[in-house]
Amino acid sequence: MAFDDLRSFLSALEERGDLVRVRDPLSPVLEIPELLRQVMLRRGPAVLIENVAGYQGWRVAGNLFGSMDRIKLALGVDRFEEIGERMVSMFWKPPPTSLGEKLSSLREALDIGKFTPKKVRKADFTDNVVEGDKVDLNSLPAFKTWPGDGGRYITFGQVYVRDPATGVTNIGVYRVMIRSSREAVIHWQLHKRGRLAYLEASRRREPLPVAIVIGAEPAAMIAGVMPVPYPMDKLLFAGFLAGRGVSVYKLPSEILVPSSAEVVVEGYVEPGREADEGPFGDHWGYYDKPIHKFPVMTVERIWMRRDPIFVGTIVGKPVLEDAYLGKAVERVFLPILRTVLPEIVDINLPEYGVFQGLMIVSIRKSYPGHAKKVMMALWGLGQTSLTKIIIVVDEDVNVHDINQVIWAVSANVDPQRDVVVIPGTHTDHLDPATPIPGYGSKLGIDATRKFPEEYGMKEWPEEVKPDPEVTSKVARILDRLGLGGGNGSVGSRRAKGEGEG
Repeated sequence: MAFDDLRSFLSALEERGDLVRVRDPLSPVLEIPELLRQVMLRRGPAVLIENVAGYQGWRVAGNLFGSMDRIKLALGVDRFEEIGERMVSMFWKPPPTSLGEKLSSLREALDIGKFTPKKVRKADFTDNVVEGDKVDLNSLPAFKTWPGDGGRYITFGQVYVRDPATGVTNIGVYRVMIRSSREAVIHWQLHKRGRLAYLEASRRREPLPVAIVIGAEPAAMIAGVMPVPYPMDKLLFAGFLAGRGVSVYKLPSEILVPSSAEVVVEGYVEPGREADEGPFGDHWGYYDKPIHKFPVMTVERIWMRRDPIFVGTIVGKPVLEDAYLGKAVERVFLPILRTVLPEIVDINLPEYGVFQGLMIVSIRKSYPGHAKKVMMALWGLGQTSLTKIIIVVDEDVNVHDINQVIWAVSANVDPQRDVVVIPGTHTDHLDPATPIPGYGSKLGIDATRKFPEEYGMKEWPEEVKPDPEVTSKVARILDRLGLGGGNGSVGSRRAKGEGEG
């Protein structure tokens, strides 16, 4: 079972020896971010900074999800795929035919209720609230991560909005730049669910209530980074992550937020009221200076717990905390992706591919052109539609072994036949390679073995394979010599960085 709040999660990390307390005075301007970045690069523990220079009474937590084990602990799972499989088992199955199957399906349908949010009348953060002219966003220990950043940012706030048309709650992690004591600029990119809610409010010519949650139960925090397809409610999805419904409190703006929140910034955005944002050193490793303006949030009140804990993250060149969160996304959504594309065996979003940059996918190939069909399908699906480069390999290639993937690309690809370039299409809004944000091109590489129809009506060459009996005999000899453990295939030695020659 997942944790009820941030503080119980921090206690569990400390008990496991996976949290370090820092008592040296550090500023949220450059110093705390740099300390967190260095810890992340060293693949170190979670950090709790207890002496925030200039912000008496505050603590800052970071690198909470900077390892796969910490994210698994946060969600109470041994395998991330369990979460996706849990959802698939509830929604994708043959219709019941017998009375017993129908009763079982009814029980399962009723079980969905345990994942829905649970309203409470009191939250810990309601003890302290600042409203109106007393609001000061500068009182929050928000980060300035890089010297060239255009200001201080809330970097791991979960931005809550309700779709004006449907009432569906969205939770998204977007960078939020503090503009003044009562104003912030929300970086709602194209293609993001928060942006869709803002556009719907704009069509209606009405303000959109917004709440920014900083620090909460881990499942609700992680839900914010998950690319959940619309129109699924993100609070419901947070319940799937947690294995139970999230406890929520209704704000005056009608937005439901986790009752476990450390800090809640509540306000609204007005259609058409936008401002410049940035520069901001982002996850691609470059400063992003948008040419477009972004919505301005007017803050009406700030709620916070006693002795509040501010949570921030750092982005930049990999590998940082977001790399592990991206890997968790990959594993959680694999079972769900297979319901749409059952031929998919596995996927890999390499951490140095910055997730939107590169996807490697293995498939059970069944017909000519199958690899290109999978590319096109992925480029038409939600978050994967933003992927710049897709490499498709056969099912026997381990997508997580880059050397095996390189072998497949080198041996199986004829560039004039197997490379697809799609010009003039949508891309990740932050991609530094495209001069026009959100508009560029795609690259697809078919590194599968080819069917005769794809290979000039010739049979694909037969791969070399050793004689099984000889292999078994030699393996026994190598074991006696203490040289066992290898499989003699591509990737077994070179995956460890050992070259040939």
